[in-house]
Amino acid sequence: MEKATFGAGCFWGVEDKFCAVQGVIATSVGYMGGHFENPSYLDVLSRITGHAEVAQIEYDPSVVSYNALLTIFWDIHDPTSLNRQGPDRGEQYRSVIFYHTPEQRLAAEQSKQTLQRSGRYDKPIVTQIQPASAYWLATEDHQQYLAKRRLAKAASNTASN
Repeated sequence: MEKATFGAGCFWGVEDKFCAVQGVIATSVGYMGGHFENPSYLDVLSRITGHAEVAQIEYDPSVVSYNALLTIFWDIHDPTSLNRQGPDRGEQYRSVIFYHTPEQRLAAEQSKQTLQRSGRYDKPIVTQIQPASAYWLATEDHQQYLAKRRLAKAASNTASN
């Protein structure tokens, strides 16, 4: 198994997109890229930690390639938007790829260059590519947040019928 770590806005949506990918074994959300040890969600929201909200993906490379994960990453957000995705603003929502190996770094840089040259975007891609650093797991209520909400809604709808 290998790991991939991506920041592309609110970590709930990022994690949700990768959960359904065949070959993804596990996902979690947390914080990476800052200078503050063991940050809480409120610490990160206060913009004092330098962390990005990230989804960390454990995957089987014999089933899904890192390049396929990169394609999903590029497709789920606007990589030309600096420190913002949709209504979410702040450096914690930045577009960032944290690489775990030299091969991931090379693949990330090549995919970014290819996408920039493709003409898909009128503006420059601002996605950062950085070495993975300490990963701070978010609290349980943030893990698989959107999937839990869907299940709760379905259970509520079933109970009311």
